Amino acid sequence: MNIRPLHDRVVVRRLEEETTTAGGIVLPDSAAEKPSQGEVLAVGPGKLLDNGKRQEPHVSIGDRVIFGQYGGNTVKIDGDELLILSESEIYGVLED
Repeated sequence: MNIRPLHDRVVVRRLEEETTTAGGIVLPDSAAEKPSQGEVLAVGPGKLLDNGKRQEPHVSIGDRVIFGQYGGNTVKIDGDELLILSESEIYGVLED
């Protein structure tokens, strides 16, 4: 799969959400919410500013990020369901 996002766009693969609650109850797929964490697969060159300069992105390939549950646009590429977000839709980067 080769995808090159434009501007300040970021391609993310959602991480799998837990299907069991802390109390041990197994949730069916219909009750589970879409995960709001993912791994960055590709990053655009950055946002073009009014002065003609480009603002470098703040995320890198491989980063684990948190984003809004309904943010971005879902696309299917080579059978994989991916999410394309603007960098501004990403709330933060998870660090170990």
